[in-house]
Formats: sequence, structure tokens, C-alpha cells
Amino acid sequence: MLVFLLGCSPEEKQTFSEDVWEKEVSRTQEKDFYALHKKDDRYFAPWMKMPDKSFLDVLGWKFFSKTHYTKEEREFLPKILPQTLQRVQKTRGDFILWIGHNTFLVRIGEQYWLTDPIFSKRALIPGRKTPPALTLEEINTLVKAPNILISHNHYDHLDRGSIKGLPKASRVFVPKDLAVMVKKMNKPHTLEMDWWEEKTLSPGIKLVCLPTQHWSMRINQGRNKSLWVAWLLITPSATFYFGGDTGYFKGFKETGKKYPGIDYAFIATTAYHPRWFMHYQHMNIPEAVKGFKELGAKYFIPTQWGTFHLGSEPAGFPGLELKRFIQTENLDPSLFKIMDIGEILKITPSNGRF
Repeated sequence: MLVFLLGCSPEEKQTFSEDVWEKEVSRTQEKDFYALHKKDDRYFAPWMKMPDKSFLDVLGWKFFSKTHYTKEEREFLPKILPQTLQRVQKTRGDFILWIGHNTFLVRIGEQYWLTDPIFSKRALIPGRKTPPALTLEEINTLVKAPNILISHNHYDHLDRGSIKGLPKASRVFVPKDLAVMVKKMNKPHTLEMDWWEEKTLSPGIKLVCLPTQHWSMRINQGRNKSLWVAWLLITPSATFYFGGDTGYFKGFKETGKKYPGIDYAFIATTAYHPRWFMHYQHMNIPEAVKGFKELGAKYFIPTQWGTFHLGSEPAGFPGLELKRFIQTENLDPSLFKIMDIGEILKITPSNGRF
């Protein structure tokens, strides 16, 4: 029945060319990154319209878009390091800890920053392939009032159970039109920010909200009713770019030009197969590396791989493909911090920038 409705397989129905896609991106204008991006109560990317996808397109991806992976590619996952709480408690100085997916714990001085926290077994429907390095209870033992950054409202980035379970005193920073929802998750100290908005939070610490190329939707919140963002955290120790979800766009170059001196770039490597379906909202590995270079960052930290099976590719495949890409392209492996779950990366001090 579905074959009849679609008329042909997605590979036949959907023609996708990397060259054509690259030309489409090249035609976008930098000035549009600063343009109006909300109309009729819905947000959009003014530099490039998101392609319309029908329900049949979704069915085509789910049922007919087949990519073959080797046994190694199907089974590869990050290692899970044991006794994370005990190791964190013994760690001195500033550090980055990968909890899993897009959830990182960053300690800067006496402050803790938690990105897109999800400790639940499922992101609405997809189940975890790997456990979080810390449980919600362990996080609450370790940190009394973290600063929380939310990139957008998709369930693997805004998890109601995790947000509700974190301390009420936490400060939460969210994209526009998401504060009302998050405040109802027992988080009264929630602040909305818009693209290019800056907030000085304390001496030496600034938070910047940045554009990405994605979309938003939840069961109780209509399509694109809230914004999607990246975050730039500027501190005395280092500058961090938390990328969230995005397709490749020239905003990386614009961000790097406007905010030079980024130290750590957390860039999504997930859900990019099949390309005909995913190319607008998710980057493949070559695009992610290109975005990293255009940011001018010192280190690339791949995110969102190894936890949930979201695209056609296996959950751990992006980490393996990134390793292969580094080797085949003769890139400097020291620039790429491909972390294991529970790994603690000591932050190399640099001059915080404003």
C-alpha cells in the first residue's frame, strides 16, 4: 500500500545532489542572519526556507530508505567509563564531562553549566543505547544549582522529567517562546533569549544566543512556535560554542568572525542519513568539520552520537565515521576530542573574550 502511495522508493522519488545543496547554501546572504525571523507566531530561518516534507516523505524515510552498514558500523558505540561521580568529586580545576547525547557538564570556577539535560531512558520514543554517565540523583548530589542551557524543544534536548528533577534554584536559559513551558517544569528562574542577544551574567562571564538552521515542535506546542539556538559561553577560563541541532549554513563563518577566539566547539554529529531527508536540519561529518573550521575554534567535540538511534544510521556510526574522516583527510587528530561517556576533559586555560 505504501509503495503504491509513494509511487517509487525515496531514492527514486527524492533526488539529492551534494553539489546542488552546496550551491544553495553559497547563495544565502549573511545579512539575513540578522533579519526578522518570526511571522504569524512562527519562527523561520530568513536566509533559507526549510523544504516542505509531507507525511508520505516521512513514511518513505522510515519504511523504504535503506542504507547498509557493516557489523562494525552497527555495533560501534562510545565506551562507558565507570564511577563517574567519584572521579568528578576528585577532579580539581575546570573540566568538561560528557554525560551522553547533547548533555555535558562543564565546571568553570565555582559554577556548573549543564547542556540539554536528558537522563531519561527514552527521548519520547527512542530508547537509550548507552546509559548516562551520571544519574539525575548523582547530578543533584554534585551540583546544587546548575546553569542550564536548552537549545530547542525537541524531546532529546528538552526532557521534562530531567528538567523537573533538577534543583528548583537552577537558572535556565532557553530560546524565545519556551520560558512559559520550562517554568511549569519547576524552574521559575528561566530566561528567554533571541538570536544575537547577549547577557553579562557575572564579572567575566557572558552568554550569547546564536542562530542555527533547524526547527521546533512538541505534542503540546505547534511547529516552529518556539525558537532554536546555539549558545556561546565566554568565561575567564575558555570560550565554549554549544551548537545544538543544525544543518550546515554560513552562520558558522559569521559567528567565528563576530566572536573570534572560540576554544571548544560542541558540534552535533547525528541523524544525517538519509541525506535527501536530513540535509537541511542536520550536518553530515564533512559539513560538521567545515563548520568547525569556519568557527575558528581550537577543539572539536562531537555531540549527540552514541546514545539514541535518531536517523537511519546506527547510534554510534557518526563517531566512527568522524574517526575515519580525520584519517582519510589527514587532519590533526589532537584537534578532535572524541569523548567516551563519563570522560572528564580538563579545560586548557585561555583568555576569556568579550
